[in-house]
Amino acid sequence: MTERLYYEDAYLTEFAATVVEQAAGRVYLDRSAFYPTSGGQPFDVGVLRPAEGTGPELRVVDVIDEGERVAHVVAAEGHALAVGSRVRGQLDWHRRFDHMQQHTGQHLLSAVFQEQLGMSTLSVHFGTEAATLDLDAGSLSPEQLAGVEDRANAVVFENRPVTASVEENAAALRKQSTRTGPLRVVSIAALDRSACGGTHVRHTGEIGPILLGRVERVRKAARVEFVCGSRATRRARAHHQALTRLGAALSTSVDSAVDVVSTRLAALERDSAALRKARESLDGYRAAELYVQARARAGTEGLAICLERRADGALQEHRGLAQSYVKHSRAVFIAAIDQPAALLLATSEDSGVDAGVALKAALAHGGGRGGGSARVAQGSLDDVATLDAALSALLVRFAPGPASG
Repeated sequence: MTERLYYEDAYLTEFAATVVEQAAGRVYLDRSAFYPTSGGQPFDVGVLRPAEGTGPELRVVDVIDEGERVAHVVAAEGHALAVGSRVRGQLDWHRRFDHMQQHTGQHLLSAVFQEQLGMSTLSVHFGTEAATLDLDAGSLSPEQLAGVEDRANAVVFENRPVTASVEENAAALRKQSTRTGPLRVVSIAALDRSACGGTHVRHTGEIGPILLGRVERVRKAARVEFVCGSRATRRARAHHQALTRLGAALSTSVDSAVDVVSTRLAALERDSAALRKARESLDGYRAAELYVQARARAGTEGLAICLERRADGALQEHRGLAQSYVKHSRAVFIAAIDQPAALLLATSEDSGVDAGVALKAALAHGGGRGGGSARVAQGSLDDVATLDAALSALLVRFAPGPASG
């Protein structure tokens, strides 16, 4: 059995222990301050070194809870520690304290969400960059989030005591535990009592600033991202730096950057709408011109077929023209791109041609891929040679064949 020193003192960063066993890259000690992954909180890392004399330093890269024992996974599997030898363990304090800040911050936030909005915490995830709470809630408004964030930070500033105790009959817990027997209860004075085996700070002030992030819907829960302590400071600094760069690019101040961007986006949307309308008009005029030419070639009874072929580009550039063209009677529009090899077919409703069926049949001759609706279809091919094969098969269908538009 491993004596778990982190239960007694989460601030213990160095300790002495006796090696009980080493096997398959795992070291077992009689006592340890290394926290194993448990309850959502990630494991500690650090080093093990001989307590006396000199010897290789073993890096602890993972810590695993094996029930009665704690396994320390070390990077140097080739080095054996003698059973009964004394070692000193040293934790990566920066990582440990960060986990303590996030974990106690989560308890505080869960309590405030319950207190302020009646939303219970369903699950928690602690990531390397941010943590998340899944709340029993349909949605959260920006005003609700701001209220919770303000209240949580107020409790941080009050520097309330955070204590841990083992209780035989734990009562008044925020979330009742399903475990029986003695429970370790972590309490935030006058706010929260939760069953928890994790490591926590001694006072809420040590959590540091709490910053809430994005909210997303996950199944039937609202998932809220949050960061605490130095993570919150880094996040706020990154946001400020991004706004500063944005302000510089827009030749305005940080405080005015959002308003300037909103104004320019609105102007861009107006310009984009005007440009779309102009393109639609241009496509309409050009389609009418091409149709007159094609109709003259086809006569009154034939299909008015137009073929547009380009050396390069994208089929999307031809869709507007194609859609305008097939608004005319008995019209067929074909667009071909050499690089990358692609083919588009559009047909009017009265043409008697199903564009999707006709294109698939043509692509089969060139080994291409694609499809679409009865009115518009498109596909891609491997190269110009296969494009030529597919295009030839398509043109045969409309013999005696079109002239290029």
